[in-house]
This record gives sequence, C-alpha cells and structure tokens, in this order.
Amino acid sequence: MTKILAFAGSSRTGSFHKALVKIAAQGAEAAGAEVTLIDLGDYPMPLYNQDLEAKEGFPDSVLAFKKLLKSHHGLLIASPEYNSSITPLLKNAIDWASRPEEGEPPLSLTCFRGKVAALMATSPGGMGGLRGLVHVRDILQNIGVIVIPQQKTISGAYQAFNEQGQLIDAEQDAAVREVGKALATVSQKLHG
Repeated sequence: MTKILAFAGSSRTGSFHKALVKIAAQGAEAAGAEVTLIDLGDYPMPLYNQDLEAKEGFPDSVLAFKKLLKSHHGLLIASPEYNSSITPLLKNAIDWASRPEEGEPPLSLTCFRGKVAALMATSPGGMGGLRGLVHVRDILQNIGVIVIPQQKTISGAYQAFNEQGQLIDAEQDAAVREVGKALATVSQKLHG
C-alpha cells in the first residue's frame, strides 16, 4: 500500500491549509492510500544554519520529520502563499530535511528523491495562493520530487470554508479530493 505524508505549510490554529489538506487526504485514502496527517507545528525547527548543524547536529524534531519523509512514498502539501512565495515554515523544514545525515553522501536527498507530491493552496485573494505554488513546485522538483500536474487553488478562503473546516461548495470539495486521489494513483503506480 502506498503511504502518503500530508501536511500544511502553516502551523496557525484554524489554518485553512490544515483543513484543505485533510480534505485531500480523504481523497487519497478513498483511492487506497495510507495517509499520515501531521502538523509541522509539532516539529519545531530552528532556522537552518550550517554552523548550528555542524556544532549541534540535527535537532530531534528534524530527525523525526526526516524519518517520516523517508517512510512515505508521497507528499500531500497545502502551502500558503507568503508575499507570492513559499512560507518560511515549509522552506525551513525542506532545508533541514535536505541535509544528509551521517553516513549519507552529500546531496543524496534521501528524504525527497523518488517521492511524488501534490500541491494545493487557498487564499482570501483572487488567485487562491497560486503564485506560491509555483515556487514550492520548483523547489521540490529541483530536489528530486516528482510533482504531479494536478493541483488545486481556492480563492476567497474566508467564504469557501464553514466553521468546521469543510468546503461549502461541493464541486470545490470534489476537486480537492481528486488531487489526493491523483497523488495516490500515481504513487501506487510508481511504488506498487
């Protein structure tokens, strides 16, 4: 069974992206994937600094996150757009996870090479976070992740979700679930 790690690039309480990735995760599960849903806020990491890594090694939170990445075939990521780009939280997590552990060759990218990812975003603005996903896609592809073309953005986030974190519009809900399903299908074909 293909295993998918699902998370948002936001740790904010009540984050629309946490709600969004949960919906997509249900689509992946319905397609037969085993999904592990995590909150990056549960893995606090200092700002990546090579001197810190050399002096103190990997923080336990980084090692735990890397272990999760290595044990899953796919990544389901809902990423907010910060100033038309990736969030500092997500970028920092990727930077830490890209570093080789002892015994791994430099640039081995063991947490990322051969993984498959699907991306989504939502925003109060009219573009739904689309500009940020361009950067997330570029970063992931450059470190060996296969990012599927299916993605979903939802504009008008304040009006799109109800108080329970569900999408109000049934077509939007179905489209988000389809992203999760597509990720599960591709991952199963590649890793099955």
